[in-house]
Amino acid sequence: MATRDWSPTSWRSKKAAQAVDYPDEDHVNRVVTKIKTLPPLVTPSEIERLRHQLTLVQNNEAFLLHAGDCAESFEACTQENISAKVGLILSFSLILIWGARLPVVRIGRIAGQYAKPRSSGTEKIGDREVTIFRGDIVNGFHHDDRTPDPERLLSAYFHSTATLNHIRGLLTSGFGSLHHPRSWSLAHVRSPSLKAEYEAISEGLADALDFTRTIGLDSGRESQSYEHGGGRGALGEADIYTSHEGLLLHYEEALTRKHPIPDSSASKAPGSQAPEAYYNTSAHFIWVGDRTRQLDGAHVEYFRGIRNPIGIKVGPSMAADELVALLNIVNPNNDSGRVTLITRYGAGQIDSHLASHIKAVQESGHPVIWVCDPMHGNTLTSSTGLKTRHFGTIISELTSCLRIHSECNSRLGGVSLEFTGELNDEGFSVTECLGGSMELSEGQLGLRYQSFCDPRLNFEQSLDVAFLISNHFKSERRGSQKRSHDVLYSELGGKVAA
Repeated sequence: MATRDWSPTSWRSKKAAQAVDYPDEDHVNRVVTKIKTLPPLVTPSEIERLRHQLTLVQNNEAFLLHAGDCAESFEACTQENISAKVGLILSFSLILIWGARLPVVRIGRIAGQYAKPRSSGTEKIGDREVTIFRGDIVNGFHHDDRTPDPERLLSAYFHSTATLNHIRGLLTSGFGSLHHPRSWSLAHVRSPSLKAEYEAISEGLADALDFTRTIGLDSGRESQSYEHGGGRGALGEADIYTSHEGLLLHYEEALTRKHPIPDSSASKAPGSQAPEAYYNTSAHFIWVGDRTRQLDGAHVEYFRGIRNPIGIKVGPSMAADELVALLNIVNPNNDSGRVTLITRYGAGQIDSHLASHIKAVQESGHPVIWVCDPMHGNTLTSSTGLKTRHFGTIISELTSCLRIHSECNSRLGGVSLEFTGELNDEGFSVTECLGGSMELSEGQLGLRYQSFCDPRLNFEQSLDVAFLISNHFKSERRGSQKRSHDVLYSELGGKVAA
């Protein structure tokens, strides 16, 4: 990795897009100084583990699920919401594993996704022009709370810490055990067809686990509950990594720490010391957005120096030669597992851009993971003024992406979704995106529209996507060109992948 003439502060010499205009820069510096003294949220060993697992994705030996909220809020940092998100990520990944017979690398948009880039710095509310809401890490959602406040950086750190602590507690207490998949979130599924499909997978998994016990591959200890001494082997544990858009560079700088590279081959030689690298310890994985990827900008300067695996959003405005130039900057040594390209064109534009981007990267020799984000290019406004997305358009971009990769002798390595497992007290999901197996209509959007940013797939719609991808890879694995005639796929309304 090229860190020549680089430091955690070298980005300050470049122009930063989407910069926040704080009224008191000294206040910002005091908060950043405080954050620099606080413990890291994640460890270099965890980051290196993710790099290794992403190398498997790059080599088509695993699949990447990147998912979570468009933007987290401090208010939603609750036990119920965090557990619901983790449960949905686990449920989604189980469906993929069952169909694709591949491990799934899980990265949540969680424990730090508190900032959002915006196309304008202000908005009109009535006859007032106010600063745009930039996420809880910057300012408040209420129009009287829009002045950027540096103390929110500190609050974001502690809310991220609380979220990550609960995730770790869930996963180390057996919440992710494959012995109990129904307990993740199935109890609230209201779609009969979806519930039947998920129960079929759960029952098939239970049969497989019974078989391993019968032939002696499982001692029985792993199937015991965590509280009764159950082990946390391959069946009893799951990794979920954290991620966010690396938008506020003051915050990222404050949590960038220099560490020896764990388990480095150089450190194993007698008398040698492990090489050191800079890690962003605010998250395992961070990405640079479509609005902040300027080649000579502050964000690219920052991203080129950290050892974390990184994502790059790739949209219709990205020229093919610009993409290659960007890869040359952030990964000049062609390190495996380093760069994930997250494409987000829109269903109507993917055919005009994806193939040329794939070809340019292939000719450059850069190793990358290709991930489809079918959400951000497909946002629309309903007749009632609510921001929404149509499920059929989302899966149209996803299936087109699968087809184009196949035509270009490439392979889709993952999917990036904005979804939520959030439920109300009666067990009802949010109502923010149209369509899906539940056939959510425009008139129903207002029933439980909770997002203060972009619309998210709800629990049922998310599992619709999981079954679509799972069925695609199951057909591919079996060498079948004929799509299975399950009721879910016929109801979803998207284009069929080749």
